[in-house]
Amino acid sequence: VQLVESGGGLVQPGGSLRLSCVASGFDFSAYGMSWDRQAPGKERELVARILTNSVTHYADSVKGRFTISRDDDKKTVYLQMNNLRPDDTAIYTCARGYSQVDYWGQGTQVTVSS
Repeated sequence: VQLVESGGGLVQPGGSLRLSCVASGFDFSAYGMSWDRQAPGKERELVARILTNSVTHYADSVKGRFTISRDDDKKTVYLQMNNLRPDDTAIYTCARGYSQVDYWGQGTQVTVSS
């Protein structure tokens, strides 16, 4: 199982980024997928997750600003992040699973700062 994230970077408050996570080594279409994040000095928190039928769930802190989606043909899960705030600064990691996750990628850094 391999999960490779990309798309992180430095963005100003109010800006947008789209993260991608390309999966390999398993039947992607059979699994729910998740994005979580960990900020310096804080615990890891769930950001968003998506089921195989594209039902989604979001943390309250990102509802209305972030959108998770998936493309099973490309074996990719996305996280569109709009109206970013400084407190969104964290390492964002995709993971295999919905209610329980068992594999994580290496993560991609997102920094929101002026």
